[in-house]
Amino acid sequence: MTRRPRRPLIGVTGYLDDAAWGVWRQPAALVPHTYVESVTRAGGTAVVLPPQADGAGDVLDRLDGLLLAGGPDVDPARYGAAPHPRTGAPHEARDAWEFGLLAGALDRDLPVLAVCRGMQVLNVALGGALVQHLPDRVGDSAHQPAPATFGRRTVRTRPGSFLHGVLGATSEVSCYHHQAVGALGTGLLPAAWSEDETVEALERPGGGFAVGVQWHPEADAADPRLFTAFVASVRGARGSAP
Repeated sequence: MTRRPRRPLIGVTGYLDDAAWGVWRQPAALVPHTYVESVTRAGGTAVVLPPQADGAGDVLDRLDGLLLAGGPDVDPARYGAAPHPRTGAPHEARDAWEFGLLAGALDRDLPVLAVCRGMQVLNVALGGALVQHLPDRVGDSAHQPAPATFGRRTVRTRPGSFLHGVLGATSEVSCYHHQAVGALGTGLLPAAWSEDETVEALERPGGGFAVGVQWHPEADAADPRLFTAFVASVRGARGSAP
């Protein structure tokens, strides 16, 4: 009997936060299920990677790809800045875990898709910095219009970029962020912009697959193109491994 090829195993970084279920309210390891659904629809198997003190290398040795999910603000100390009054309190455990995972993934040429906060982690990890409160720069809150409400934006992609090949010249996306890329990290190129010239995506040419998007593709179930392309790239990087 022919054995079916193994579905790529994609690690999805998660939260460590208070949550309620049944009669319980406790600290919990969790991730929005839209990430899991997006990975599985694209042909992968999602594994949640909550913040923990150690073990990033052991985890990465078992993964085929890494998805850095959205979440709270990155600690400004990581890019040498004082916190803005609107910057959220640091989540030191999550920062340490995700920066460690990302460093190990890049060393292994493990494909990385970085979403929202994840793109900011990618930029800072490679020496870049962030705009801590985007309304100060663009003059409005259209990127994060209200709590738990996605803003709809049209982004234009860089000709010749990976995202241009996946999404075309423009694409409508769902975004929810009050921070953005400032100084670019080493080796990264902007790959998409919104109408106000905010950098909406980053790519790392010349190395293994590493793409960051400031928007939330997992929130757009009707447009699976980015996750499909990511999982296809993971399969390509894995080659013919069973």
